[in-house]
Amino acid sequence: MQRPVQLKCLRGSSAQREVLLGFAPASTLHAVSFADILDEAAGRGYQRRFNAQHSLDFRKYIQQATSTTIPLTFNLRPRSDDAWRIRGSKSQPILEIGAGVKVLAQVDCQHRLGFLGDTALELPFMAYIGLTPHEEMEVFNVINTKARGLSSSLLDLHKAQLSVDLASERPELFIALFLKDEAGSPWYQQLDLGGSATSGLARRASLRTIQKAVRRFLNRTHLHQQRGPEYAARVVLDFWVAVATVLNSEWARPRKSLITKGIGVYALMDIAADIYSETPGIYGQERNMFLDALSNFALEFNWTTDGPLKGLGGEGGVREAVKLLRDARRRARLKVVASA
Repeated sequence: MQRPVQLKCLRGSSAQREVLLGFAPASTLHAVSFADILDEAAGRGYQRRFNAQHSLDFRKYIQQATSTTIPLTFNLRPRSDDAWRIRGSKSQPILEIGAGVKVLAQVDCQHRLGFLGDTALELPFMAYIGLTPHEEMEVFNVINTKARGLSSSLLDLHKAQLSVDLASERPELFIALFLKDEAGSPWYQQLDLGGSATSGLARRASLRTIQKAVRRFLNRTHLHQQRGPEYAARVVLDFWVAVATVLNSEWARPRKSLITKGIGVYALMDIAADIYSETPGIYGQERNMFLDALSNFALEFNWTTDGPLKGLGGEGGVREAVKLLRDARRRARLKVVASA
């Protein structure tokens, strides 16, 4: 029969938060802890997907003769059962964890600890006491905002979850998430948020890409300021529905087309701003407006990875892509005039 795990600690504060400090074998810390990986389909968790190479690199390093590491950071989440408790005196507390129970949420150590389940190396740890998952995510976000390899889309999702009024504070992020969550959107559940990979989803772009593209549209039209972010979200949705309708073949083959890659997404949002700005006062008819405008030129443009947008990147590449699309629109208009 397994016995409870007992970890001798010191009790104190890390700034405004109460913590336990201690030392324990890596195998023990691995056995009693878990990483709360973002499950995009279920909408649970908040951490990045596990990177095996990152973790293996740390395993190789930490077993060297001169290796060391900063304390592993955990959180003892509140629970309704007795899975963990702190007993003993305040000066000599003992963290007692029930047998076979994982109670330490890995706030900042999932890759350091990931492949150390079979090692007896003693490691330092710090555990927050009783942070809620929401508070824990705030701490994680502060620690990892500049972390190498941490998905910017995942950080954006954290900001959205922590925001009091996302529509007002970050309208571009509000609209990007609306595109991801709205069932009628061609981007529905198809943005990479930086969490665990979900089988069956054809990833087309990241949340950060869509957010930056939407910002380009808002900076040109100021639609969120004039009519509100909710209205702006509906207009942006109408545009992408029109794109997916007119260019349905290209949309169905995202790996062979650039309409869902960064360069295509950014450039198309600039074209959306052009179209909207050309026809003010068309309230309620935006989707038809976008369908008509795109039908006039988009079908004849080569969106493939071997087309004129091939190799374009960065802000300069986006400017060139927008110029190419505007030229295509202009030529299509001249054709219509010439045939009239």
